[in-house]
Amino acid sequence: MESSALQLGIGIAAAVILMTAFAVYTAFGPPAKQLADPFDDHED
Repeated sequence: MESSALQLGIGIAAAVILMTAFAVYTAFGPPAKQLADPFDDHED
């Protein structure tokens, strides 16, 4: 019983870490060059 709860906790923690790493890579890594800045698009 304890090992299944531990496995679930480790799985959730790994998923959160992977999503965070992917978000940081997307925001600051090479894919960030393709992102558009909406404030630059609509200067008044």
